[in-house]
Amino acid sequence: MADEIPQDGWCERLFAAKAAGLILYGRALGLSHSEAEDVVQDTFVALLKMPEPPDAPEWYCLTSFRNRALNFHRGLWRRITRELESRHWFDGADEVPPAERVAMRCLERLPTEQREVIVLKIWQGRTLDEIGRLLGLSPNTVAGRYRYGIQKLRTCLLGEQSHEPLGDRTDTQELEGPDSFGPDPLGHLRTAE
Repeated sequence: MADEIPQDGWCERLFAAKAAGLILYGRALGLSHSEAEDVVQDTFVALLKMPEPPDAPEWYCLTSFRNRALNFHRGLWRRITRELESRHWFDGADEVPPAERVAMRCLERLPTEQREVIVLKIWQGRTLDEIGRLLGLSPNTVAGRYRYGIQKLRTCLLGEQSHEPLGDRTDTQELEGPDSFGPDPLGHLRTAE
């Protein structure tokens, strides 16, 4: 695994490789973009103070970040701010492509438990066993959260797409092909599994 990071400059390379993904993970845990950045900074300040790198630096960093994010998450005023700011998920680019905006809305609607597992699996590249260890859950529970979350994402994405304009099609034209949402709207997504 990529947890083998040499001691010389290990923390800087770890930051370069993982900081953006940790911010996304923080967003999945309910932090605002700036709160997630603060927790990333706190995590790496603590790592820099260590006399030598931990045995599994990436895992230690992820666990440390999650613990700090959960502690940060508990404050009342921060929780109120986070709820008011929830409309601005994944702050960043001024011009967000429409498909990305739709995906962010759908991810935001998931229950926190499912959203957290999906972000850990897809963007952090963690296995179900690793996620289970991190969250203190069985791999079967993690797999269920992942499966149900992915199903909800698919349903949401299809629902959002059906509200998009149909382009040059007229009202009398039938929808055909992979853009069709006929009797089996999830049919073309099943082939991706």
